[in-house]
Amino acid sequence: MNYSFQYIDIILLAMIAGFIFLRLRGILGKKTGFDGKTQNGIEKTFQEIKTNTRPVGEKFDEEDQENFLKGAQIAYETIITDFSDSDNKLIASKPLLGKKVYDQFKEALLERDSKGNFAEITFIGIKSAKIKKHKKKEDSLEVIVDFVSEIITCMKDKDKKIISGDAEKIKTVYDTWVFSKDTKSSNPNWLLIDTTT
Repeated sequence: MNYSFQYIDIILLAMIAGFIFLRLRGILGKKTGFDGKTQNGIEKTFQEIKTNTRPVGEKFDEEDQENFLKGAQIAYETIITDFSDSDNKLIASKPLLGKKVYDQFKEALLERDSKGNFAEITFIGIKSAKIKKHKKKEDSLEVIVDFVSEIITCMKDKDKKIISGDAEKIKTVYDTWVFSKDTKSSNPNWLLIDTTT
């Protein structure tokens, strides 16, 4: 009888050991040996990195333009919503603004605050964003983008009375913004350097 219990113990221990082995193999993987292709794999990866990190503006092809427009739309929404009443006015937008535009926006915000007014902005979304033109200017690339967006916006005084706009009406806004980037810089950010509505 004692012998049968010992056999059961051994079988159970073997099953537990097998389970642990399979779990470790699943987590750690298994060695398949050197297949002689490591160097080629590294070279291929390095070539891909070199290709993907080439300075923007070198070609500014369709892929560059597509990636640029994705970022431009995010920047557009960030900058527009920064004009709503908040403790962080233009904080999120500052790295995206050229000095001239930053100074203009800051002046407009200071003037608004001095009158005790505040803006309420609800960004509905961008209907379209298209590159109108792009040109190389010395060491910079400038891209002009036409945006069509939908926004609910109104200006209120200190008594929360609406002095302009409509708190419930969706307005279609047409903007043309000019972005610029130093083609020699490793900084991925583009700067908004001019706006027209």
